[in-house]
Amino acid sequence: MFTVYVLYSENYNKIYIGYTYNIEQRLLAHNHLETKGYTLKYRPWKLIYTEIFSEKSEAMKREKQLKTAKGREFI
Repeated sequence: MFTVYVLYSENYNKIYIGYTYNIEQRLLAHNHLETKGYTLKYRPWKLIYTEIFSEKSEAMKREKQLKTAKGREFI
């Protein structure tokens, strides 16, 4: 199972959209384990939205759609 997720940084009013096969581990990485990258500088992140897909290709397609202007409007 693959999860498309949206994170929100309240302190910086930023969102992050991604997909993963292990949402718990990915949230831990975004908030504590990563040492470089975009999400590091906007911690803490709060999970605000998820969708589950059985196929990786479906999750990738939905992630791409959510990153468009229309998708961000949906969020």
